[in-house]
Amino acid sequence: MRAVTLRVGVFGAGGRMGRTVCQAVAADPALELVAAVDPHHAGLDLRQVAGVDLPWQVAMGADVFVDAKVDVAVDFTHVSAGRQNLRWLADHGIHAVTGTTGFTDADYESFAHAFSRSNCVIAPNFAIGAVLMMRFAELAAPYFETAEIIELHHDEKLDAPSGTAMLTAERMAAASAEWAPDPTTTEVLEGARGGAGPGDIRVHSLRLRGMVAHQEVVLGTTGQTLSIRHDSYDRASFMPGVLIAVKAVAGCPGVTVGLDALLDL
Repeated sequence: MRAVTLRVGVFGAGGRMGRTVCQAVAADPALELVAAVDPHHAGLDLRQVAGVDLPWQVAMGADVFVDAKVDVAVDFTHVSAGRQNLRWLADHGIHAVTGTTGFTDADYESFAHAFSRSNCVIAPNFAIGAVLMMRFAELAAPYFETAEIIELHHDEKLDAPSGTAMLTAERMAAASAEWAPDPTTTEVLEGARGGAGPGDIRVHSLRLRGMVAHQEVVLGTTGQTLSIRHDSYDRASFMPGVLIAVKAVAGCPGVTVGLDALLDL
């Protein structure tokens, strides 16, 4: 029996991540790229915008997804657009996969109610190495009394800390409640100690040109430290995870947060 080809649409097709997603979907024989949306590149040929050899234009709005009978839509935009895009997809019964970060607890609650006719996978990081990094940090947490997270991203990232850093801190805090208090009594420069995340784990954000996405978790206890680091040097590093989510989302009822749920970790 011939496998069913999933019809895929992409939001933000003209952005760096959107272009990479378009290329990855077009190269996968189990998927068919049938629509792309980007208000900033609307009307332009997809070959020009995303480097994909398909002879049609990038659309202004999401209605093209209905016309193209999209099964799964991928969103890598910014939080305000992503929030609207996910609600639109839920209303139209189209499965969603998003790596957009910055959603609030209220957003997640809203998505959980909205996705009744279709499903949604939300992952702050689609790099499989980053997912493993978070899992390793979670496993290590009960054996250390202190920990800090340093996340480093390109200088076009709008939110800080990153979704990956926040999820890492949440999972570490859930794994252990025994964290030593911050000894700092005088902060010579405000913000020097970073932000206090879940469990009061300190999170530091760097924004530098030349970077893509990087994170280091440093844990310390008497006489020893443990550093767990992941580096994405190219946006292609996220694509295996994105494709896993696109192919799996139909079988994941409601809203799934984190790629690890699809990797059996």
